[in-house]
Amino acid sequence: MEHADLRKRAKEATRHFCIKGETGDVCSWGSGHINDTFLVDGDTRYILQRMNQSIFKKPLEVMENITGVTTFLKGKIKEAGGDELRETLTVIFCEDGKPLYQDEHGDCWRMYYMIEDAECYNQVETEQDFYESAKAFGNFGRLLSDYPAEKLHETIPGFHDTRVRYDVFLRAAEADVCGRANDVRKEISFFADRKDIAGVLGQMQAEGRLPLRVTHNDTKLNNIMMDRKTGKGICVIDLDTVMPGLVVHDFGDSIRFGASTGAEDEPDLSKVSLDLHLFELYVRGFLEGCQGSLTDSEVALLAMGAKVMTYECGMRFLTDYLQGDTYFKIHREGHNLDRCRTQMKLVADMEANWQQMERIVEQAAQNI
Repeated sequence: MEHADLRKRAKEATRHFCIKGETGDVCSWGSGHINDTFLVDGDTRYILQRMNQSIFKKPLEVMENITGVTTFLKGKIKEAGGDELRETLTVIFCEDGKPLYQDEHGDCWRMYYMIEDAECYNQVETEQDFYESAKAFGNFGRLLSDYPAEKLHETIPGFHDTRVRYDVFLRAAEADVCGRANDVRKEISFFADRKDIAGVLGQMQAEGRLPLRVTHNDTKLNNIMMDRKTGKGICVIDLDTVMPGLVVHDFGDSIRFGASTGAEDEPDLSKVSLDLHLFELYVRGFLEGCQGSLTDSEVALLAMGAKVMTYECGMRFLTDYLQGDTYFKIHREGHNLDRCRTQMKLVADMEANWQQMERIVEQAAQNI
């Protein structure tokens, strides 16, 4: 779709929301890759998004999750004397009372208040940024610790069912639809040799040793709004994947992405390792944000969460490579294979430093 046409449709969509005052220009905003995002200028500024319905096939369920969670958060924030308009997203409803507008093309649009004097970072610029993101995600989970997670829709079924992901991977390797399997036997064996990792957290949940919680499921630094004046993480955004899940998955995804010394797609594996200092920093910040809301079992399994999530993501990259690069966007030949190998390197590094990782978690928990 031509950018000018989409912008025109975005401006038209704003007319269907209950907004304050006059609106001005509508322009593209941010660097997200999933939804189309626009800034709506005017007396009050808003963020408008066209939802990606190829990924989120039930947009109303996504918005029901978001409105339920943000309404609950606002109550907690007000109770603590905070600023509910800055510390969580505010959904703007349509004139018909719905949290989204569906246009004549079938596209769904949603709107939030713009959080002013704050910004997102796409990568860790300072250690403090990483620490603040850990506190923010920990606090997000703490505030929602008594939210009935079972009432949330599972908007992407089996999103972190690592055992199912493993079965899909095996089928992809056996089918070998692109004739690539022979060239990646080493990589296939790496994940097959560690198949026990795939079932460990799911088994513990089934046994009642890990509670089901409200989880974010995309805990990267760029999903935290950082206050420009204080540098503090003030608001968790991008709530599309808020679902029932395990807190150790949220913790683990942050580590595999943020505590690596190399980029997720770094082809030179000598540059890729687990930065134990950043791991320790994140553990401390996350536990401080949680403020004792985690069970002993959840704390004890934080390191395992990092290992499982890294294993799962690497396996998903390899699966996509075997299937012809149909899910993750690629920008070069073998891009998904490079991504897979960085995650393999991180898993191996975690195994080599496992005792130290567990000591870091144990010591941090004792000091909170």
